[in-house]
Amino acid sequence: MLFTPTRIEGAYILDVELLQDRRGHFARTFCQKEFEQYGLNSQVVQCSISSNNKKGTLRGMHYQLTPSKETKLVRCTRGAIYDVTIDLRPDSPTYLSHVAVELTAENNRALYIPAQCAHGFQTLANNAEVFYQMGDFYQPEYSTGVRYDDPTFGIEWPLPISEIAQKDRTWLPYSAFI
Repeated sequence: MLFTPTRIEGAYILDVELLQDRRGHFARTFCQKEFEQYGLNSQVVQCSISSNNKKGTLRGMHYQLTPSKETKLVRCTRGAIYDVTIDLRPDSPTYLSHVAVELTAENNRALYIPAQCAHGFQTLANNAEVFYQMGDFYQPEYSTGVRYDDPTFGIEWPLPISEIAQKDRTWLPYSAFI
């Protein structure tokens, strides 16, 4: 696997190294040793999938408060998404910065999201499916989010929003937390 650091400290884009022959290709998508070499949480305690019917669907921006140590490895397994993470760690040199990357079933890319960073995505195709590997158990009592359109972060979503949960539409602006 190829680990490319993003401008958010501890967040990485992961590309697979395809081994191809006439049958197709094979690639490793996770390796505990390689994650540990980059100082990343290599523990996977839960996996989830998200199915999204309509192009333009937005999910996010979600994160877990301390003491949760939930990290995520996110991959698009069908279709395409515009995947975004926001650094919400006040002691981080990249505090309030965001990174966006296009993840598709074809490019086989993944985004590693550190703990206390918000995550969300917008689908770029109908019937997009997203696969998550989490490094800590989901804890509803620490679950929260920030507004997807908060000017504090300056995220430019690529499409008009076709679907969004009421919860995601009504998160408070980040200024309410600081």
